[in-house]
Amino acid sequence: MSYQPEHFLVWGELPVSDMTRSVDFYAKVTGADLTIDSSGPNPMAILKPADARTGVALHLYPGTPAGDGRGPTLHLAAEGALEQIMTRVGEAGGEVISPAITIPAGRFFYAKDPDGNSVGFFETSPA
Repeated sequence: MSYQPEHFLVWGELPVSDMTRSVDFYAKVTGADLTIDSSGPNPMAILKPADARTGVALHLYPGTPAGDGRGPTLHLAAEGALEQIMTRVGEAGGEVISPAITIPAGRFFYAKDPDGNSVGFFETSPA
């Protein structure tokens, strides 16, 4: 038997120590509009895909980050060319920890957010 859903990742949750700082970081780096939603039991900010029925969202929530690049690495899309994204990571208080890495699907790099969470940013190859 082989289970093959459209997406194995349904959504991601990333613990952050300071919601406002994290919302500012991810908004600046990705170009997404983020706000803190306090309507549930815990505040969270959501990076929403264009099509919520088929896309994968990322939730930022108050928690204890693994820090120092430990924990899983989430790879994110962001607005602009990879080099622009790398610049914005540093300007927004994160740290770029690798050069651009080319793979058949495009290019990506590894970074740490202000809490030390491991994140990657991906740019698809032009069609």
